[in-house]
Amino acid sequence: MEKVFLNDKLVDKETAFVSVGDSGFLYGMGLFETMPAYNGTVFALDNHLERLFISASALSMPNPYEKKYFTDAIYKLLEANKLTNARIRLTLTGGAIGQSEEKRKPTLLITATQLEPYPDRYYQKGILVVLCPFRQNPSDPTTGHKTTNYLNRMMALQLAHQRRAAEAVWFTTDNRLAEGSISNIFLVKGASLSFPKLDTPVLSGVTRKIVTRLAKDKSIKISEKDLSIDDLLGADEIFLTNSIMKIMPVTAVEKHTVGDGKVGPVTRKLIKSYNELIEKKCGKTK
Repeated sequence: MEKVFLNDKLVDKETAFVSVGDSGFLYGMGLFETMPAYNGTVFALDNHLERLFISASALSMPNPYEKKYFTDAIYKLLEANKLTNARIRLTLTGGAIGQSEEKRKPTLLITATQLEPYPDRYYQKGILVVLCPFRQNPSDPTTGHKTTNYLNRMMALQLAHQRRAAEAVWFTTDNRLAEGSISNIFLVKGASLSFPKLDTPVLSGVTRKIVTRLAKDKSIKISEKDLSIDDLLGADEIFLTNSIMKIMPVTAVEKHTVGDGKVGPVTRKLIKSYNELIEKKCGKTK
């Protein structure tokens, strides 16, 4: 029977429940991290936990736990579910409304399921993305944090899927390129790699951080700056990143063909480097 880690213990998934007064359930007052495990090792776990702690502090979310507690809980869950290649989600909410802040205990839920990778053809041929009809507000205090208030993101992603696209690309209210609904975005022009500044604002993606380091190691020129629709459509290559998709090539934006319509050399080089890093940290994957 599938187990989840709820608050302080492992419980059967079918018997797990949270309070009807939970602030995450009622108001979206929560944070989450999604991360993969390969061969029983969680990839970039420290980076995910670091981001969680930073966001909890910035948004005044209660978090009485230490990083070791989260780490131990995740590995106990993987063992209980007999999983080696897994998709792990850690959710931390503000706890039940109605108690004083001093007494209120956050809700911690960790789930782990079999990792289902994206189709191989996405990486071989690239994907279609569309422009999001909504706008990202730089004044929104939750923008740039991975909160459980994800309705607008899911709406945009659903609209993209209805148009047979894999992702929706967001711009800010002042028309700067931001990110995907569930991903960060990178552009390649010539031999240079550019991506939106964190204070656009965009999510400080774990994979985004790793990719920028890999690019430096490969002597690829990088530039973190304000980008526009013209930069997007003028790119020779485009790719998206998140922890589950890793590095995903984009070969079409709406009806516009990116470059020559094929996965470009810079993207291929970084995909290879990223997969090699996973093997180095977690062992060879199938």
